[in-house]
Amino acid sequence: MKALLSVYDKTGITDFARDLAALGYDLVSTGGTHRELSDSGLAVQQVADLTGSPEMLGGRVKTLHPRVHGGILARRNLPDDMAELASHGIDTIDLVAVNLYPFRQTISKSGVTLEDALENIDIGGPTMVRAAAKNFPPVIVLVNPGDYPWVIERLRDKDGLSLDQRQGLAAKAFQHVALYDTAVSAYLGRGAESPFTQELTIGLEKLLDLRYGENPHQQAALYALGATSGGLAGARQLHGKELSYNNLLDADGAWTTVADFTEPAVAVIKHTNPCGLAIHEDMAEAYRRAYSGDPVSAYGGIVAFNRPVTAAAAEAMSSIFYEMVIAPDYQPDALKALQKKKNLRLLVVTNEDQARNDGLEVRQISGGLLVQTQDNPREDPATWRTVTQRKPTVHELQDMAFAWKAVKHIKSNAIVLARGQTLLGMGAGQPNRITSVQLAVQAAGEGAQGSILASDAFFPFADGIEAAANAGVTAIVQPGGSIRDQEVIDAADRLGLAMLFTGLRHFRH
Repeated sequence: MKALLSVYDKTGITDFARDLAALGYDLVSTGGTHRELSDSGLAVQQVADLTGSPEMLGGRVKTLHPRVHGGILARRNLPDDMAELASHGIDTIDLVAVNLYPFRQTISKSGVTLEDALENIDIGGPTMVRAAAKNFPPVIVLVNPGDYPWVIERLRDKDGLSLDQRQGLAAKAFQHVALYDTAVSAYLGRGAESPFTQELTIGLEKLLDLRYGENPHQQAALYALGATSGGLAGARQLHGKELSYNNLLDADGAWTTVADFTEPAVAVIKHTNPCGLAIHEDMAEAYRRAYSGDPVSAYGGIVAFNRPVTAAAAEAMSSIFYEMVIAPDYQPDALKALQKKKNLRLLVVTNEDQARNDGLEVRQISGGLLVQTQDNPREDPATWRTVTQRKPTVHELQDMAFAWKAVKHIKSNAIVLARGQTLLGMGAGQPNRITSVQLAVQAAGEGAQGSILASDAFFPFADGIEAAANAGVTAIVQPGGSIRDQEVIDAADRLGLAMLFTGLRHFRH
């Protein structure tokens, strides 16, 4: 029996090779793997000695040879295959342990060149993995060091590996190569005119199993887009219970909301929607203002900061039950205070991580996937168009810019009322816009007096404008674009409102 070992990740490879040798396997290896095994005192044949050909082209050609691939691909149950091997003096290879050059790690480094990337595209490794996986009934293929121990245990047993176990390893091997090829394709396709290629694969790598899915009877796991995960998937948990599917959905809504602001911001999230949001230089005051937006809904929610959590902010949160706090960092006294709550989950996510989360957005439908670019346009309030007789004041314009960012993170039809760069009330996910206005007004209460309103899409009728004005709203920012825009503008002029059209819509279904 012969085993071919050629791994970049050498975790456990020496012990695995020693166990294989004890089971009667002859060992063959390449490059660094050969050196490691030889230095450990194992008898291991260099692949160049097996093939009779030296490594070529700076190591680009090592295992691409009939003595390797013939030995892997030969069908042991076909006499013609075995006779052909014998006629060429080729031995069978019965086990292949291979993992690949670190392409994703290489391209994630700053300053990486195209030449660096190309040299880290593995050719021989994937070819051996695919060959062994194709011929899995007689050939064992391993790509994950975590599989070494249980495979050895099965090989020690007189029954060996079952066909199902071999097939499972083959499936894992093909998935390993598919993930690798997806990373290469994505890298080489960067800068293409359109990201929507005729064929599209998405490479995911499991980070952890979750407590459950949206409901306890559903299973769930968290996967990363590639080896170096950004955004919430790259968060570190400092404290608290295990994460669930819903925790992460809400946490992503919280983090993406505050990460959208360059100013110090705090968001309180319930069911992915910001029910509280505020900007203030003092994190404790920003939290208090965010909490005031909807104290009832805040209970059991998630709080996100885009600046380190201060001790004063931790103290301000102490009397409220929250599921999770997310921030780029925590002051030592703040962390100590928050960790007194046994079940409170504390996550660290950096702004740099969020900045990398700018790829395609994917959502499943029955029988397929919807894919779109993310809703991150470059927007400048200076380009917004005043469509009413009255122009907004400086303070109204500041609140409009704040509310326009906030409304994009709320489910459509979305309405936000704000004043003093604080969210006072919102209406979300309603089948008509007037109901969202009514809900936002109800949540704001007396705070609606002197507030501004942001709408994620145009007003189809003037009724929403009239309801807002009756509640005390003084200015409105919305995309415009309705066939009844003039009717809406006329209503705003009649009621003395200032109104701006942004020209962009921010639906969030």
